[in-house]
Amino acid sequence: MSGPAPGTARAAATTDVVCLGESMVTFLPSQPGRLADVPSFERGIGGAESNVACALAAAGHRAAWVGRVGADGFGDHLVETIAGYGVDTSAVRRDPGRPTGIYFRTAADRGAGDHEVAYYRAGSAASAMSPDNVPYDALFAGRVLHLSGITAALSADCLALLRDLTAPRAGRPLVSFDVNHRPRLWRNGGVDASVLLDLARGADLVFVGEDEAEEAWGIAGAEAIRAALPEPSVVVVKRGSAGATVFSGPGPGPRSVGFGLDAVTVVPALRVDVVAAVGAGDAFAAGFLSATLRGLPVRDRVRHGHLMAAAVLTVPGDLTDPPSRAHADRLAALDASTWGRLRLGPGWTAADRAPEEVRTP
Repeated sequence: MSGPAPGTARAAATTDVVCLGESMVTFLPSQPGRLADVPSFERGIGGAESNVACALAAAGHRAAWVGRVGADGFGDHLVETIAGYGVDTSAVRRDPGRPTGIYFRTAADRGAGDHEVAYYRAGSAASAMSPDNVPYDALFAGRVLHLSGITAALSADCLALLRDLTAPRAGRPLVSFDVNHRPRLWRNGGVDASVLLDLARGADLVFVGEDEAEEAWGIAGAEAIRAALPEPSVVVVKRGSAGATVFSGPGPGPRSVGFGLDAVTVVPALRVDVVAAVGAGDAFAAGFLSATLRGLPVRDRVRHGHLMAAAVLTVPGDLTDPPSRAHADRLAALDASTWGRLRLGPGWTAADRAPEEVRTP
């Protein structure tokens, strides 16, 4: 099933996707172990929305990141590094009174019992974002506006900003929303994460994991998630190793992303030799958005999401160069049997080979 790319009424937009959110300097451990035992760290960057922007730019799209950083060296590093991926950072604001957020993490996968993350983002420049100080002209300059639930958890002002951006508004671009439930952020903020459901209902395209829907909302199963989110045109339910289920229909609003009525598409995940399970959700969203912008069939949109996620899963950090578009297109077009036999390991993105040469068991 295929359809037009989103935002056809905004074809003159100079940007494909605008991503709004906090980016932080991240410190990656030099070796496994407790934070207390790690002797040194390597500096990188992290942030769900800027990760999406960087991945889209690396895949050949016109992407912009809008955020707020401190007037400090870490802010310089973030803006320069993100711009280095080809992302437009011209609308990023500097805050002379608040610092850029940073965090440290262990080498263990998120969700593992020994995984540790130490955030230093309370009172950060990004937490001061509000409807009064974010440039709406920049946010609405693209065909797609990509948001995440992480921003809503940063402060009351950030939540007000997300509420405003997901509210019905004439002429807004297609709004993509990744739930990105982070329990620790919501516990510290004193706000119930159920507000994420309200925000998701205001979006046109929603990404949500089965596990986070159950944890944040007490809703179990893909069908129940769609029932709780009837408004968005597209709901992508990520089901871990089981793959993803996409529910697609026009929704009640004026925007559509080219799907038919009440379509349900299930796409198996890839088998991947995981190096680090960090940033995969952001990469999946970028792959899905990339294929959506190109008007590819829904199955291929999900497959491109899986492929982009596999690229990140096979490296230590949050970001990496994606496979070439031609390489990804060949893999996304494989028949179901061959797709099911694929197993991707470190270095697979650089091996631009025919599908039958890709590693299989």
